[in-house]
Order: sequence, then structure tokens, then C-alpha cells
Amino acid sequence: MKSYFYIYDPHQSIYFYSLRIFGHLTQKHLSAGHSTQFEAIFKYASEGILTTDMSGTIRTVNPSACRLFQYTENELIGQKIEQLIPRRYKNHVSHRENFVKKPHARSMAAGLDLFALRKNGKEFPVEVSLSPYVTEGEQFVIAFIIDITNRKEIEEKEKNYRAELERAVGDRTLILKEAIKKLEKTKANLDLALQREKEANMLKTKFVSIASHEFRTPLSTMLSSLVLIEKYSEIGDKEKQGKHVERIKKSIRALTEILNDILSINKLEEGKTTVNPREFNLHTLIQNIVSELSLILKKGQTIELEWNVDQDTFITQDETLLRHVLTNLMSNALKFSDEHTVIIISVDATDENFVFSITDQGIGIPEENLEQLFTRFYRGDNAGQIQGTGLGLSIVKQYSELLMGTIKVKSELGKGSTFEVSIPKKLA
Repeated sequence: MKSYFYIYDPHQSIYFYSLRIFGHLTQKHLSAGHSTQFEAIFKYASEGILTTDMSGTIRTVNPSACRLFQYTENELIGQKIEQLIPRRYKNHVSHRENFVKKPHARSMAAGLDLFALRKNGKEFPVEVSLSPYVTEGEQFVIAFIIDITNRKEIEEKEKNYRAELERAVGDRTLILKEAIKKLEKTKANLDLALQREKEANMLKTKFVSIASHEFRTPLSTMLSSLVLIEKYSEIGDKEKQGKHVERIKKSIRALTEILNDILSINKLEEGKTTVNPREFNLHTLIQNIVSELSLILKKGQTIELEWNVDQDTFITQDETLLRHVLTNLMSNALKFSDEHTVIIISVDATDENFVFSITDQGIGIPEENLEQLFTRFYRGDNAGQIQGTGLGLSIVKQYSELLMGTIKVKSELGKGSTFEVSIPKKLA
């Protein structure tokens, strides 16, 4: 029986041509037994190719498909095709059954976004074309899969560019005319520096956000408090004066933290952050940090220290970097937790490492945010009005790596988070 193969290609370019050859050689194989040519095309095709029986069980895969999904051939053979499809596509089984009833060559999800699933759980956009065929009396489906991640990224950039351009054209002012020139220049350089431009735009936007909000809020607080202090000094109300002095101190600490984060990021970017290991008492360091943070405790908040190593334990590390890492994580625990909550600091040891765990009873972190949590300027979806630049955890991660350590987090939304830092006892 003849078998016909077809793959959808909106650009009518190399894919269609290569698969026409594929179909031709398959016919030749069926009629003349040129199996070597068929196997070469299957093996070296740039598209991912796999076949399934009509129950959806994978029967063959080519190397490109293995690379695409990050499985070995043995891991895929015999598995259901649904293993390569995100769980949110719950109706795929019924779609497959409908295809079995009326098999025909077609492209999947025409006009819609279609995603596949790699072994590591990450989704990626694809184009998929299906063709049924019969061999030795048994019916199969062959699928051609193309990763279109890069195309999607470029399309999104071009879409954003066109939207900005249209808005600019709508206004006749000189400022918007200059903006159009800049946008056109950006478009001209898009293909050469797509990723760098994206990162630069993000950093610029985030920095403007910091300058306009994180600086303005504490400065406004200080200004209003100074006015009120002057007023209360005239009437001799020392209690209210003291209250506003504390507000000013808190605002100064917030500004200092922001400036320190920006300076730290700058030094890290320029490679000027040095690591200076020396021996020091670990218990003394932790106690000093807890004592400093007691000044910013909310009403009813407490810090509990679970010390599971000898209090006379010494560590050879960079004390300044380790202090920054632990102080940041502890202050975050306090900041993102309500009044009358407990923050637990535990110190444990393995043969080679010290392990520090900071557990809070705060707002928690959405699961979908965890992967990006240590990205510069990133803040969780539920951070709301809680003050922060999104720089702290990025610095913590980079400092932990400079100390030859690791950091990980587990969190439950609405119940709290635990950050765990593990570093060597002795840094050479």
C-alpha cells in the first residue's frame, strides 16, 4: 500500500522540500528496498521525527527528536505520546482518538500556540505535522516536530516594536518623532543584538522603577517626619518626636540598603568583589546578626536560634560576604512575615559544610516564581507593597557561589519559606 507524507510549512521553504524527498525515498524504499537511504534521511533529518501506533505508543524516534525532548531513544520507545505533551492539554487523548477514526495528513493546532514538554519539565513552542500511513497491514502515525522558540521570541519582539511604532505615529509631537527614530534604530539592530537589547531594556526599566519608588518613599517619609518633629518640638511633645525620629532612622536604613545593593551589583558586574577567607567564631557572627536585626522586629516577632553545632566552632570563610548573605535572608524573613510570628535560624554541619536554614511564617512564594527568584530585579507576584529592589537575592546567590556554596529554597504560599545555604567549613 502506498504511504503519503506531508508536513505543514508556512514559509514553503526547506522543510517542505526535504520532506518531499523523504516521501520520494520512502516510496523508493517500499518499491526497491533502498533501506539505507531511508535510514540516513531518518537519522540525519533536522526535524524531530517519531512514529506511534494508533494507541499513541511511541514506536520509533530519530536522533533529532531525542535531542529535542532530551530523552534517550530507549527512554521514549514504548511510552505514550502524552509523555511529551504538557498536562494542561488534558483533551489530547480524545483528539488522538478522533484522529484515529479519521486519519489524514494535517498540521496540528493551525493558528494556535502549541507546546511540547522536555524531560526536565520545561515547555517549548513547536510546530507539529501528522501523517497516517500503513505498513504490513498495521496503521501508524508519523509526526514531524520543529522547535520554534527562536521564531516566537523574534515575532514577539517585532510585535512589540510594531505596537510602539503605531502609538508613536499617533502623536505629532517632536518628542514622539524622536522616539520613532530610536525605535527604528532599535529594529535595525534587533537581529544582531536581540538578547542583549532585551536585557538592557529590562535593567533600564527596573532601575527607573527603583529611582522613582524605592528612593522617593523613604525620602518623603523623612521630609514629613522632619516637619512634624519641628512642630512637636515647639509644643514639647518628646514622645511624638521620638516616634518620628525612629521613622527617619528606618528610612535611612532602607536607603542605605538600596545603595549597598546597587554598589554590590556594580562590583560583581565589574569583577571587583574579592574573597578574603579568615578564621572566625561562627556563633559570635550569628549572635551579632540576630542582635542587629532585633532593632527591626515587628510587634510580637521573635527570632529563635537552633544551634546544632559546638558554640566554639570556628569557620574559615569570608566573614563579610557570609554576613551579607545571612543578614539579607534573615531581614527578608522578618520583612515578609506579619507581627507575632517566629523566624527560626538553624545551624547544622556535615563532614565538609556548614548548613544555615532560615525559616519564616510569611506570605510564601508562588511556585511559578521560584525558578526566577534569584534573577536580578525579580520580585514575586505577591510581593505587593513590601519594600524591596529585587536585587537582594541575586546578590545572595552570587555571594554564596563566591564562597563555593549553594542556596536553595522551598516555600508554601501563605505559610512561609525556608532558605538553605550550604558553604564549605574551610575555604582555601
